[in-house]
Amino acid sequence: QVQLVESGGGLVQAGGSLRLSCLTFGRTFSRYAMAWFRQAPGKEREFVAGISYSGGTTNYDDSVKGRFTISRDNAKNTVYLQMNSLKPEDTAVYFCAQGGMNPKSPYDYWGQGTQVTVSS
Repeated sequence: QVQLVESGGGLVQAGGSLRLSCLTFGRTFSRYAMAWFRQAPGKEREFVAGISYSGGTTNYDDSVKGRFTISRDNAKNTVYLQMNSLKPEDTAVYFCAQGGMNPKSPYDYWGQGTQVTVSS
């Protein structure tokens, strides 16, 4: 059974930083590209960042370029999202997804989400 478990969310002031983690179980992590999405209240889920299975290629939404960094540790079956210079508009539930690294990839597994709240 495949599971994706996010952690690291919380409340932070604008300008601050958070690091999200997504630990996966159930299949060979290093074979799959991974991504982070987010969903703010009343809005659709949106792509944030993606990373190839090896970690050699990354992809970011324009809204987070230069502030967020996606990375992975295949030995630990974990993908990370380092978020710096956070803004109130980054407030959302953040989800990791397995199976792609682009906004419209056919993701087949999702985590339950972790809340990130940025206060002004």
